Formats: sequence, structure tokens, C-alpha cells
Amino acid sequence: FLLLGPKGVINDWRKFKLESKDTDALPLSKKEILIRQMSSPHRAHTKDDKDTRERFSRKMSMQEYEIINDDKEDESCLRKYRKRCMQDMHERLSFGPKYSCLFELQNGEQFLEAVEKERKTTTVIVHIYEDGVKGCEALNNSLMCLAAEYSTVKFCKIKACNTGAGDRFSTDVLPTLLVYRGGELVSNFICVTDQFNEEFFAVDVEVFLNEYGLLPEKDIPALGNGNTDEKEVE
Repeated sequence: FLLLGPKGVINDWRKFKLESKDTDALPLSKKEILIRQMSSPHRAHTKDDKDTRERFSRKMSMQEYEIINDDKEDESCLRKYRKRCMQDMHERLSFGPKYSCLFELQNGEQFLEAVEKERKTTTVIVHIYEDGVKGCEALNNSLMCLAAEYSTVKFCKIKACNTGAGDRFSTDVLPTLLVYRGGELVSNFICVTDQFNEEFFAVDVEVFLNEYGLLPEKDIPALGNGNTDEKEVE
């Protein structure tokens, strides 16, 4: 929010704090006038509004000063404000499509489309698996979890027998992870579960992929309603 400039940040914070107060904090009409002033300071409504706006332009009103400088509520309100700013910034920077699921590819044609028809910046991770092969089911479950956390990564799975190149993916090399960017293969992990313990989870797969720089920054989780017991976003 530095793009707003110091004045813009201050006005945005003052407006947010007014909007966050309980409706009993000010007479409703007075509160509405103050919020209207901050939202559209150059638009006149009634003569009373205009007089109030002129006073506002000269100095901060006593009612607003009391709200914004209420130390008891300030920490909670500031936490809400910072969370809202983080959410807004995340939404502005979150370019590109969102996937958030593990796609099942039915044949080789869908495999090629999944790899070649995405943006050049999109990472596509494909799990080659077969039913009954050790580790394949656990890896699919792990990738489902990671797909929810890394929504800009396209996670896919396809049975080896459906790829059209089943002879290249015998059970000896499964499960296999193929990683593509811009239609090009950037990483190829055969028998990938050999890298994990016999029992493994999504976090183990996440650490492994991060070691090779194959995952982006994790998505910022949806922010809550600003309760004071929520963990503050730094």
C-alpha cells in the first residue's frame, strides 16, 4: 500500500477504523457523514454535509479523533487493517489461473494438452501411477493436499496404461513425477517414493519439491474476520 502515498495510507486507515466501530459508537447520521466524507470528499450532498465537510477539511472532528485514538480498541483494529491490506495486496499480485485440485487425465491427448496449453510460467506436475503400486495412493493423497495450498500449480495424475507409452512406465519406475514449465520437462523423478519414509505425508512431498525449487511461494490463506485471537499477519 505504499503506492497510496503517506496521505492515502492515513486516510485509508482513518476510514477503516471508522467503519470498524460498532454502530453505537456515534449517532448513525454523524457516522455516515464522516464515512461519506472519506469516501467522496469532493461530493456535496446537503448543506449540513457541506458545512461538516468544510470543518473536516480544516481539522479532524472530535468524534473521529476519539474513535481513531481509542487506545483500548486501536490494537485490534490495526490488526484487522493490516490483514485487509495483506489480502488486498495478495489479490492484486495473484495473476494467472487457479487450479486448487488434482486433475485426472484420461489419455495421452489430455496429457499433452495439460502440459503444452498452459502459460509458460505455470508449473505442471504430473504423477504417473497405477493402482496397487506401493506409494502411488499415498502420493496422490499428498498431491491433493498440495494442490489446495499451491493453487497456481497445476497438479495432475494419469495411469501409466493411459499415457500411450505404458511400456516406458513399468511398475519398476512408479510412482513417477514429471514436472513441466512452458511445455518443457524440467524434472523427472522415477520411483519418487524411495525418497521418503515408508509412511509419508504431504509435508514430506512439499519439502522434497521445494529442495529442487519446483514450488512457488505458498498461497496466503483466506483471512478471517479479524478476531483478536487470530494470529497476526506480519
